[in-house]
Amino acid sequence: MILEDLKGLRSAPDLTAQEKQQLAEDLKQRISACDWFTVGVMAPGADQALASLRAMEASLGWQAMQLLDQHELPDGAVFLKANQRTGTVTLRHEAGLGEGLLISGQCPSNPAAEDTWGPLPLDFFI
Repeated sequence: MILEDLKGLRSAPDLTAQEKQQLAEDLKQRISACDWFTVGVMAPGADQALASLRAMEASLGWQAMQLLDQHELPDGAVFLKANQRTGTVTLRHEAGLGEGLLISGQCPSNPAAEDTWGPLPLDFFI
């Protein structure tokens, strides 16, 4: 499986350990060509979305982004959006989404490197 196989999926597929390893190696190469990232997490709950983001930040050596309005976490299914450039994270209630983690690489100096990868499983970086 390669990252392109994930494009167009509504939810992240179940991955074998070998598929996860292959995707992780491919992803590391691609993100190394980008300057900064936005991240989208579609999850059944806020806690799971935040845990997925924090595991990704730790795994990739990123500084933790700040959750805005952290006292008002929505109930039920959520969409988390993190912007590495601003260092902020927002969460909103969003019913009817799939489930997974999306990473968009930004590189104004090399637009050919820019892309969106995923959806990856919520536990991909755990």
